[in-house]
Amino acid sequence: MNPTFHIAVLEGDGIGPEVTREAIRATDAAMSREQAKIEWTHFPWGTDYFFDHGRMAPADYLDQLAPFDAILLGAVGHPAVQDHVTLNGLLLPIRRRFEQYVCLRPAYLYPGVESPLRNKAPGSIDLLVFRENTEGEYVNVGGRVYAQSDDDIAIQTAVFTRRGCERIIRAAFESAATRPRKRVASITKSNAQGFGMVLWDEVFAKVAKEYPQIATESLLVDRSVMEFVRRPESFDVVVASNLFGDILTDLAAIIVGSMGLAASGNIDPTRKHPSMFEPVHGSAPDITGKGLANPLAAILSAAMMLEHLHLRHAAEALDAAVKSLLANHGPRTPDLGGTAQTTQVGDAIVALLK
Repeated sequence: MNPTFHIAVLEGDGIGPEVTREAIRATDAAMSREQAKIEWTHFPWGTDYFFDHGRMAPADYLDQLAPFDAILLGAVGHPAVQDHVTLNGLLLPIRRRFEQYVCLRPAYLYPGVESPLRNKAPGSIDLLVFRENTEGEYVNVGGRVYAQSDDDIAIQTAVFTRRGCERIIRAAFESAATRPRKRVASITKSNAQGFGMVLWDEVFAKVAKEYPQIATESLLVDRSVMEFVRRPESFDVVVASNLFGDILTDLAAIIVGSMGLAASGNIDPTRKHPSMFEPVHGSAPDITGKGLANPLAAILSAAMMLEHLHLRHAAEALDAAVKSLLANHGPRTPDLGGTAQTTQVGDAIVALLK
């Protein structure tokens, strides 16, 4: 009997529903290459749910998501709701509950896409960022005293554990060992953050000794931002904390052409829990409903999901369709210099898959 993979769909906010629908259409077309099928289950959670119920999702939403094979997320965020409410009310608890400690974010300069950096050849920028996804600066440990007064005090604590550092760093080295250039760059700020970041540096040096075939470098985050612009071709696999990885991957997306190409996976490598796949670009309220959103990041995120589920033929087909569309100057949205609508790009991808 052919297996069925059960996918939870959280279209979410803003352009999330627009791009997720195109990703689902493209995935369904690509699945003709597999002896398996996908069953999609949609959940109406996000800020619309918040406006009706005072919370982003029902109290048991994590229990509802737990049985699924994977989660496909559109976007989270709304101008009328503070970001810390939306993130901590839906997205961050999913990452932590399901031990999605690897946030995997590739950045690749596709043929047919121009980098804002001068004279960058197609494929010359090809980096893979491993962002620690469950601790570090985003654990939301701290508090406020005398809030909303002149004596207001806010304490925000970053939490680094040896276990947390080692597992994300080891995942980066394991990935680098499968890639041609076999390089890992670690990004910290240990000159100023003398506890958590020094622990990270110590763990990185320890793990590196186990992979003598991998070339390494350790950079402070301020220098790494400079080097991402000055010599992006030199980076292969990059490993960074939750905050630094978040910032660096936005920069990486721009130097390969657009946030509209930035895919990501929030992954539990043990596969005990569902992993979650989402475009990096967010809800983009300024273009919501205008048909201008680029669906390619969502489609590439779906390809990452298929790869994670070992549906490699479908995953490769999605990747190939995106590459063909871009290389042959097919319809593209305004972020890539085109005039096409979201659905027109989706139609073109589906046509290539068929």
